[in-house]
Amino acid sequence: MTSSKPKVIKDYNKLDKDLQQQIKLIYADGFADNLIHFFDKNGQKITVLPFETEDKYYMLRMTENEAVALVDEDDDYDDEGFLKDEVKQEYEDKYSELDHIADKLNDDEDVPDDDEDEEDDDADEDEGDEDDF
Repeated sequence: MTSSKPKVIKDYNKLDKDLQQQIKLIYADGFADNLIHFFDKNGQKITVLPFETEDKYYMLRMTENEAVALVDEDDDYDDEGFLKDEVKQEYEDKYSELDHIADKLNDDEDVPDDDEDEEDDDADEDEGDEDDF
């Protein structure tokens, strides 16, 4: 995060549709696992979903229950809480030219799937790399 960007604390539902769609694209697996917590100047615990654009750093106020409910009630997400493939593709086509979206999508592509790791582990076992105990 660049410290020169203004920080904006806002409710998710008060954002315009385009920003909400960008956030869904970045958090395609739901919001709840991506919440961060901090304490305000009065010592009250605040829970937010972070989202950074080229010009602002948003902190979207929501509790964990609200984060789950937002995804549950949103038709763009499936019953498992993941952004539907056709919706994800639509949003990627629409927003991939934005630097903050393109950078995040490229970062996600660099992370190997758990399934790929398991295949590599199986290959190691087949090569006779057994440990003696």
